Amino acid sequence: MNNNTYRKRTQKDYTMSFKLSVVSEVEKGELTYKQAQLKYGIQGRSTVLVWLRKYGNFDWDHQTPSTMPKSPEQKLLELEQKLRQLEKQNNRLKAQASAAEKKAILFDMMIDLAEKEYNIPIRKNSKT
Repeated sequence: MNNNTYRKRTQKDYTMSFKLSVVSEVEKGELTYKQAQLKYGIQGRSTVLVWLRKYGNFDWDHQTPSTMPKSPEQKLLELEQKLRQLEKQNNRLKAQASAAEKKAILFDMMIDLAEKEYNIPIRKNSKT
């Protein structure tokens, strides 16, 4: 059999120690994930990325290493993003409160009108 022949590999062909070794090299910055694919003959385009997500120390949601302290710039960006989220939430809650207040005024007016029109007491008289 010729060494240059194409042989499709599966995930089972790679040992756990090999996967962890590749992940370590990429996270240390020694290789990019594409360079690791070429160096080790990993055929799948996203195989190394899957390993990085599964076994690495990188926080893929926030795109920062989870074990490294965040720089002041990163903290500032996160705080600005959180501020924008809170401002949106605040505006939404203000709109809901305003709508609820308008409903309460409308219901009061309807009760006043009904009491007048039909001459019946709808509200309870509260004697303190």
